[in-house]
Amino acid sequence: MTHRTRTWTPAWPCPVASIWSTWRRGTGDPTYRVDEAGRHWRALHTPTGPATVRVLPRPQAGTVEADAWGDGADWALDQLPQLLGADDDPTGFEPRPEHPVLARAWHVHRHWRVGRGGVVWQALPSAIIEQKVTGQEAFGAQRRLARRFGTPAPGPAADLGLRLTPTPEQLRAIPSWEWLRLPVDHARSATLLRAARVASGLERTIARPDADARLRSVPGIGVWTSAEVRQRAHGDADAVSFGDYHVARSIGWALIGEQTDDDAVAELLEPYAGHRYRVQRLLELAGVRHPQHGPRMAPRAHLPR
Repeated sequence: MTHRTRTWTPAWPCPVASIWSTWRRGTGDPTYRVDEAGRHWRALHTPTGPATVRVLPRPQAGTVEADAWGDGADWALDQLPQLLGADDDPTGFEPRPEHPVLARAWHVHRHWRVGRGGVVWQALPSAIIEQKVTGQEAFGAQRRLARRFGTPAPGPAADLGLRLTPTPEQLRAIPSWEWLRLPVDHARSATLLRAARVASGLERTIARPDADARLRSVPGIGVWTSAEVRQRAHGDADAVSFGDYHVARSIGWALIGEQTDDDAVAELLEPYAGHRYRVQRLLELAGVRHPQHGPRMAPRAHLPR
């Protein structure tokens, strides 16, 4: 089995954990593990095949040490700087004086960057599964999907239970009743199947300026899902998660002290054009959320498990 190593010296203090935090879908995510030594393990789909990548930040030395296994090992290590945000340029981003909460978040997380995953299918299934459901329900379904229908990640990750999500071909072979057992309702499973049928075409959006429109040409993929994919796969620092249950209210609360809707937040973020997702993620990393009252939304109980 192919095994490659690389030591990369980023041009800035690279915070691996916070940059890759958007890829980890819950603490039990079988596609992402952090071991006792602080090494980050990820199971990746790449253009050249599956890969396991293991990354260990060495902040005192200013380096990042990486190992990769599988047919996609060379691709994963070649793309390591982009995966960790080397292509992201925060030049021109400066919090406005009337937004002190954002200024504090930028001060604390100044070295955070938007990573570019480079593979649409690595981000798309989770984004679709997370449509209009609680995180608890979505993360549970994703765990079951990878464990039941994915494959073990290449290399020495067996003890960690690291697994790849199903490929488009594997996903298309899942019977309809199995989706309900995950549980994933028909609306989301149908969208997943439509996306799987055109997966190769969606991969070409990585290098296209009209990626948003092309992603949204698939029925069932809307503004929110497209943004969630472009944040991770395309490294789009301007892709705001409009349509999210919490995002608009939290941004409004942070910037003007009021819970707002998407239209109001779009207006608030106009001065940050080109960096609007950067605003969203910095506030998330800083733990800024709108006040929550009453019970949390409960997972739906009518689907089989």
